[in-house]
Amino acid sequence: MPTRKSPRKGSLQFWPRKRADKFLPRVNWNYTDSSKNLRGFIGYKAGMASAIVKDSTPDSMTKNKKIAVPITIIECPPIKILSIRFYKNGKVLTEIISENLEKELKRKLKIPKKKPKKIEEIKDYDDVRVIIYSLVKKTNLKKTPDLVEVGIAGNIEEKLKFVKENLGKEILISDVFENGQLIDLRGLTTGKGFQGPVKRFGITLMQHKSEKGVRRVGSIGPWHPARVTFRVPMAGQLGMFTRIGYNKKIIKIGKAEEIAELKSIKNYGDLKTNYVLIYGSVQGPSKRQLILTSPLRITKKQAKKNYEFLEVAK
Repeated sequence: MPTRKSPRKGSLQFWPRKRADKFLPRVNWNYTDSSKNLRGFIGYKAGMASAIVKDSTPDSMTKNKKIAVPITIIECPPIKILSIRFYKNGKVLTEIISENLEKELKRKLKIPKKKPKKIEEIKDYDDVRVIIYSLVKKTNLKKTPDLVEVGIAGNIEEKLKFVKENLGKEILISDVFENGQLIDLRGLTTGKGFQGPVKRFGITLMQHKSEKGVRRVGSIGPWHPARVTFRVPMAGQLGMFTRIGYNKKIIKIGKAEEIAELKSIKNYGDLKTNYVLIYGSVQGPSKRQLILTSPLRITKKQAKKNYEFLEVAK
């Protein structure tokens, strides 16, 4: 028999294979982009549907025609600024917490009782970021808000101006992103529990007369060195991994009452606040929290796509 050859199983880029520590991942905000102000937002995946759109993409085979495309519905309740973080050389210099906070946040967080400093008193810093929280109690999901640190676009003066103007105010998804824009989506995949090496790494099934099983590796290693290396595909946790979906196209941003078809979504219920319709699929099950961010690296193919939303397919 010829020697069976196959590529290695399981990318070491995603190692170790274990559950993520938190639902909303940390984001490195040190890249440049063309955002208006805030560079991220918190959303909640509601489900998928089909939308009828008019394709206005240049040189497209379906240009000026109506086509049906798959969409993901993400509910985006308003957010508020919890605190302002001042950075120096990549480390947190100091943090100022907002005075007007929700009751649910005060129960969840230990807020210091001492009077906070004023923004004008902070000096000698090179970056400003904010910690935002979602007003998720306005939806049907839960009461406890989700928190995440978000970067702000512009120079130091523009960042401080944005913070002063929006501290204590509700920020809507339409204030951050717009129709037709590309975004990145960060979140956790669907959890699948304990799985074997075939499902977990995609190894080939052994011959049906093999000893000791078919859905397993042929050998876990040599006699010497007498140890099992971490590169051997083994059974273990699958899913609940942090993943990023790059360059997702926004089809439409709107309010819940505008489209009647966005009600009684399976495993989710009714939309109560603002929503975003994203072209294609998004990682995670329904009700999964996601971070919508400005794009890290825009591709020409995705950027030139242009869809005019008409209706949700029934």
